[in-house]
Amino acid sequence: MAGRIRESDIAEVRQRNRIDEVVGDYVALRNAGGGALKGLCPFHDEKTPSFNVRPTHGTFHCFGCGEGGDAIKFLMKIDHVGFVESVERLADRIGFRLTYEGGGGSVQRDRGTRTRMVEAHKAAAEFYAQQLATPEAQLARDFLTDRGFDEAAARTFGCGFAPAGWDKLTKHLLNNKGFELTELLKAQLVKEGRQGPIDRFHRRLVWPIRDLGGDVVGFGARRLFDDDQIQAKYLNTSESPIYKKSQVLFGLDLAKREIAKRHQVVVVEGYTDVMAMHAAGVPTAVASSGTAFGEDHMKVLRRLLMDDDAFRGEVIFTFDGDEAGQKAALKAFEGEQTFAGQTYIAVAPDNMDPCELRLAKGDAAVRDLVARRIPLFEFAIRSMLKQYDLDSVDGQVAALQRTVPLVSQIKDRSRRDGYATKLSWWVGWQDEAMVVRRVRESAGGPVATKTRRAPQHQQTNGSGPDVQRPSPKDPRYLAQREVLKAALQEPGLTGPEYDALPEDAFTHPAYIAVHRAVLKAGGTGAGLAGPALIDAVSPHAAQGTVRMLLSELAVEPLRARGEVDVRYIGNMLAAVQENLVGRQIAEIKSKLQRLSPIEAPEDYKALFGDLVALEEYRKALKEQAIGGLD
Repeated sequence: MAGRIRESDIAEVRQRNRIDEVVGDYVALRNAGGGALKGLCPFHDEKTPSFNVRPTHGTFHCFGCGEGGDAIKFLMKIDHVGFVESVERLADRIGFRLTYEGGGGSVQRDRGTRTRMVEAHKAAAEFYAQQLATPEAQLARDFLTDRGFDEAAARTFGCGFAPAGWDKLTKHLLNNKGFELTELLKAQLVKEGRQGPIDRFHRRLVWPIRDLGGDVVGFGARRLFDDDQIQAKYLNTSESPIYKKSQVLFGLDLAKREIAKRHQVVVVEGYTDVMAMHAAGVPTAVASSGTAFGEDHMKVLRRLLMDDDAFRGEVIFTFDGDEAGQKAALKAFEGEQTFAGQTYIAVAPDNMDPCELRLAKGDAAVRDLVARRIPLFEFAIRSMLKQYDLDSVDGQVAALQRTVPLVSQIKDRSRRDGYATKLSWWVGWQDEAMVVRRVRESAGGPVATKTRRAPQHQQTNGSGPDVQRPSPKDPRYLAQREVLKAALQEPGLTGPEYDALPEDAFTHPAYIAVHRAVLKAGGTGAGLAGPALIDAVSPHAAQGTVRMLLSELAVEPLRARGEVDVRYIGNMLAAVQENLVGRQIAEIKSKLQRLSPIEAPEDYKALFGDLVALEEYRKALKEQAIGGLD
């Protein structure tokens, strides 16, 4: 049994995996200035990006939820894996072979890794694609041609054919590609049959399903032959260590750049619908694979739909019939509605799906379908109103009785009032104010003040009250914050002058705690930098605000106008020292006010001498600090 991973290997994996590239497989990142990147946090829902990445330091931090760390910590958190597996995945990512120590000697891990499963899927996709050109696959080629897809389209989406015979793919991967049966079973490419291992798919048109990074992690397969013993029209790869159907979307690897660029994603229902959308000039189309579109899918898309300043993306669902669309739209009223305002519905005419629409009316009709999208709330309400005779008073009253409670479920008050007004127009009811009033009453009257959660700086860590979290913009502490950031991010430039700072140079309890933790870890003279320095400091920082603040300061860009250098950091150190001297001066002046130069001339003279010296020192520090902060 393998023991622990060699420390030098962990360091190598950490160094060779760029944090921005690792995070970039999950989050669309934008330039945030100061060498930092930002995006929508993958660990909590938000509309404004607060997730920051510092490539030069190998760290990330979310200013919204407080999560932070290095590439290893990122994978642990986002993929819900332990430390060892996170290191293994990062090693696989760069093709690095880890060495384990203990447990009966050094061993090397290779078989059964994510890399091997991805390689097996890649080999399987190539095999299926080659089979599509065989005489046996004529029906599969006809299927694609009949739906308007040429050879180039099939190649773009990696279409293939699973041949007849129980174990053709299995034998190919075992005998020609050097894989082991345990690997293929684990990857869900092969399953146990009554007489041995067999292929998972037979005599079906297959599509490879890729993750965000473009790796094939699964397959979808469509029934072609009437004598196929499995009646299900579509079969999909079962869940595996690399295939989580609630988190993958067909076509997302091809669409992700356009989604981020256009701030729009079109969600369709099938593989051919995705192909039709892309062929028609809608390159933002994706589809779920083997499961209904769910919350985890939306989380993946939200991170790609982020803009630099605020969320303004659109999620457009297409349906092949009013009934399906209405049913799906009504679900939005049951959830948190966080992004419901950016959700739209598009229903093709005559119950056609996008693939059928393209065949019947051409590419322009598909593009027009997307252009004629309707806001989700409007679609749900107006679909319901179609059930009533709005030309009669009785029909109008019945429609209002049915839809007023629905509109009242909209959580955003201003949007709710807006739709209440629109409802009166759609129904044909002349008294708009009455409809708005009834919606408000159904919602419970004026929005009640919600019980506020204690802000982060008031939460506790289980051992007593936590310290307050300082505001990053508080002018009283800007220099102190800059000095702490410099110590954590540029210890080599900060030098022993920082280590000599007394605790009372910092005036906020949280900053004092961070400074104390840095010194306990050996200070800037410990010879550590980047994640290694943060790892050394963290055990000395209390759980809660201080630990969160430490992670925050490790990635927050320094406020230098230009390049961060010794001069800038010296300015900041001078500003902190000047503040400390200023407080010392204030204390001396207070004492002088209480002393009589006649009754205690010696004490008065000594204090006055100290005051003059400190004033001169403070003047010099002020001059040095000028030009530091913007």
